[in-house]
Amino acid sequence: AGEVALSLGSDTGGSIRQPASLCGVVGFKPTYGAVSRYGVVAFGSSLDQVGPFGRTVEDVALAMNALTGAGHDSYDCTSQDCAVDFTEHLNDSIEGKRVGIIPAFMEAEGLTPEVKAAVQRAAQELQNQGAELVEVDLPHLDAAIAAYYVIGPAEAFSNLARFDGIRYGYQEEGCANLSDQSSLSRAHGFGAEAKRRQMLGAYLLSSGVYDKYYYAAQKARTLITQDYDAAYAKVDTILMPASPRTAFKFGEISDPTQMYLSDLYTISLNICGNGGISVPLGLGEDTQLPVSAQLVGPAFKDRQLLTFARALERGFADAATGAPALSVAPDFAGKGGEL
Repeated sequence: AGEVALSLGSDTGGSIRQPASLCGVVGFKPTYGAVSRYGVVAFGSSLDQVGPFGRTVEDVALAMNALTGAGHDSYDCTSQDCAVDFTEHLNDSIEGKRVGIIPAFMEAEGLTPEVKAAVQRAAQELQNQGAELVEVDLPHLDAAIAAYYVIGPAEAFSNLARFDGIRYGYQEEGCANLSDQSSLSRAHGFGAEAKRRQMLGAYLLSSGVYDKYYYAAQKARTLITQDYDAAYAKVDTILMPASPRTAFKFGEISDPTQMYLSDLYTISLNICGNGGISVPLGLGEDTQLPVSAQLVGPAFKDRQLLTFARALERGFADAATGAPALSVAPDFAGKGGEL
């Protein structure tokens, strides 16, 4: 809507990159540990990462300078010292760089033709700027969603246990004892999805179930991380969709499982901790709603990732003004300059 220049989000399985894609703005999930999470409600401690939304890649780079400028944060044990100038190489050429393409991802069930076409245009644009397109394979990526929905709920069950209405979270009034205080505060303070994930996490960590699912999910995480490491030995970045479709109507997807499948292109980065950025590419041909492409990169190569994102943004800029192409709904067309 253009109401703010920047905003922050937390990305556990795609919750920066997918909303950015659906809204036609830039959304950046940095490498795990690059930005302190002190003060953020913990959901999945091994998955969560804070990052910025912006109108342009440069805005996001400036935000990263502010977010990481103080270096390591002693209040977050996962925090790393990533204090670099993210704008320094923003406009560097990508000529001679290698961009990975995953053919199987472009044929995945649920990917709409307009999103597929947009990502293909993005690949062509990067090639036009001198980058080499290289096919890569991530053979264990089909296990990412399953692994995430074991690891995430298990960590959520542990982390959200503190929200009992006594020290943290919503507090139910008029309770006669601590048991009622805790149970009613949790029942009325959490939404349906938070409850669903905590209940699933309780089951997954129970005796006799833990070894079967949680341990297997951690094995899958190792394999997925190794797949990405092997791919980055061949390429500098990988191009893929951020969301399989454009924005859906409120209540259109009522089945939670179908909603979870929307995370196909984002969730693996949280599993392995690498960085990813969603770059708007204008409006989809069919829906006339924002479409985007996602660029992902090796851990702690976030500045290089922003260079690729800026090159892609530059290629899709409005030829008349040189400004980034606005990906706004038709009702707002023409108001971008005012905002």
